[in-house]
Amino acid sequence: MLENVRLSFQGIWSHKMRSFLTMLGIIIGIAAIISIVSTIKGTNEEIKNSLIGAGNNAVNIQINQQGYPLTIYSSSDIPFGIPEVTEETKQAILDLDSVENMTSYKERQSPDSIFYQDKAMSSGCIRGIDTSYFETAGYVIKTGRNFVDEDYTEFRKVLIIDTNAAKALFEDEFPIGKTIEIGKQPYTVIGVAAQANTYEPTITNLTQYDSYASSKISYLFMPKTCWPISYSYDEPENVIVKAMSTDDMENAGQSAEKILNATISSSQTSVKYKADNLLEQARNMQKLSAATNNQLIWIASISLLVGGIGVMNIMLVSVTERTSEIGLKKAIGARKNTILGQFLTEAAVLTSMGGILGVAAGIIMAQVISRISGVTVAISVPAAVIAVLFSMLIGIVFGLLPSIKAANLNPIDALRRE
Repeated sequence: MLENVRLSFQGIWSHKMRSFLTMLGIIIGIAAIISIVSTIKGTNEEIKNSLIGAGNNAVNIQINQQGYPLTIYSSSDIPFGIPEVTEETKQAILDLDSVENMTSYKERQSPDSIFYQDKAMSSGCIRGIDTSYFETAGYVIKTGRNFVDEDYTEFRKVLIIDTNAAKALFEDEFPIGKTIEIGKQPYTVIGVAAQANTYEPTITNLTQYDSYASSKISYLFMPKTCWPISYSYDEPENVIVKAMSTDDMENAGQSAEKILNATISSSQTSVKYKADNLLEQARNMQKLSAATNNQLIWIASISLLVGGIGVMNIMLVSVTERTSEIGLKKAIGARKNTILGQFLTEAAVLTSMGGILGVAAGIIMAQVISRISGVTVAISVPAAVIAVLFSMLIGIVFGLLPSIKAANLNPIDALRRE
């Protein structure tokens, strides 16, 4: 076997230009497939990241009414039969294998009741949070301080705002120590928070920009114990669970959803907790482009077929050129299997080299496409390995006919050709 490989390299090297031109079809086909697969994988990851966002494995479980997220603007919007999340319920969620941490929060969409001096916030959301909220939701304090236990036990009217709120209300002013009025109650800003890991989606047109800009809501956070100062007692709560990994997000969200729905009054039929299944949304979006992606791969595979035909042609030429060599080997006792193995090995080595060069060219091509078009690419190692193995298979399949022809040559007729 090793001798056949050595002879294969020797034969390829002795006809460098012919061998390269033979491999060119394989190189182009493999390069096209690698670049397409890399672009597809990168696009799928971008879709996934666009939906999951910060990538902190957090799943939001919201109260839905009639199939839509419940938005509370005033006490009249609060549905009956939805209790606050108890410590027992929290512990049941934390006991799930797929859940690392959890938090519950109260929420009001109150853009008309948030003021700094004479400036109103046009798009604001207020949340009453517990001590585990920032860790679970993936926030870090950028400026100022976090809430401490005394803020909860002493009912201090303090706020932590996110960077969007800081920009909307204070612009270039330093926000720490400033007073924001919420529902005619003064709250002191003690910190500015932001997502620990933010993902900025690729924006290529005005529609995408408008959609992304509208999603940048300003958030204000107060200690949950201070919630009744400005709003109602016993308001229902939403939940955020932090999954052990990104792949656990779907299971963590659905399991926590079941636990929370079990606490709702049986007489309440229009309101249910619903987990944001971001992974399912990502899969659905990825499926939309799957048909087009598969067509591109099939089209690129045509060049592999053309390359295989080129390999068969050059191997037939090689058999013709080396007829006397084959006759001599058979005359001194070489068997059919020996001749067959030699030519099959040469074809496999030729196409394998083409496959390796094709993978390298495909990686370079993918990076060039990424730089020119701005499309995210992700190199698939399994695809590269499969591509090289597939190119070897092409060499064996298309080299089979020339190898059989060489193995079946009559040694007397072959020597007579000299």
